[in-house]
Amino acid sequence: MATDIQPGTGGQITGNVLFYSKPEPLTSDQHKTLGVKRMDGPFGFAKAGHAVPLTVTEFPLAAVSGPIIFVGDDKMPLAVMGLNAGDNMFVQDNGIFEPGVYVPAYIRRYPFVFANDDKAQQMVLCIDRAAEFIVEGGEMAFFDEKGEPTEYTQNCITFCNDYEVERQRTQGFIQILKDNDLFELKTALHTPVNEDGTAAEPQKIAEYFGISEEKLAKLSPEKLAELRDNGALGQIYAHLVSLVGWDRLIALAMFRASQLPQAANA
Repeated sequence: MATDIQPGTGGQITGNVLFYSKPEPLTSDQHKTLGVKRMDGPFGFAKAGHAVPLTVTEFPLAAVSGPIIFVGDDKMPLAVMGLNAGDNMFVQDNGIFEPGVYVPAYIRRYPFVFANDDKAQQMVLCIDRAAEFIVEGGEMAFFDEKGEPTEYTQNCITFCNDYEVERQRTQGFIQILKDNDLFELKTALHTPVNEDGTAAEPQKIAEYFGISEEKLAKLSPEKLAELRDNGALGQIYAHLVSLVGWDRLIALAMFRASQLPQAANA
């Protein structure tokens, strides 16, 4: 379980975290008068995240929106939300997600995050001071008149604690996949169509780690039953189903490209 960390711990914060450009430990001394203002489009910051960390229990919901892939030596699961770095195709210019798109918990917890305090050897609750909706006198204050965390802040602490629990559960899921040697390197390809209707040269969209259907099929009935009983099998299938989402992203990119003004012929 994650530690129930209260705000008020100082120290130097280390590490880089997607979206968080100016993390600060949340303290009543520094942030007593601050809060979050309500915005019609609060997700503008997520436009910069074309691949967002995902926890394993989110797989079935995220699979409906787009591909779920694994990257790096740690095989971190990511929800792919765009084809190009820095461009989340599901976030509109007004800071609102496209209807029907699953918003990962990683995005929903912003501007809060747990970070490592190397000096204190513990995790501390931080906010991204650069978040546009953190302002003086925001409707959802961080602290009350006595300098105590408000109900809003306490709820955010609970959400971050729950996220940390899910993150640790995800690490366990990844270890199960590694123990069963189920990963393989995969490539997402797009085959354009020439003007005459013939297939053009395939283009590589992405290279990533995914679960091998061939390796999965070779597991013993006992091992498959074990994966079923511990819940891993359902999440594996959610990942495999999600990979058809590459076609959705490609189709969306092609549609948007077709809507761009065409340059006039010289």
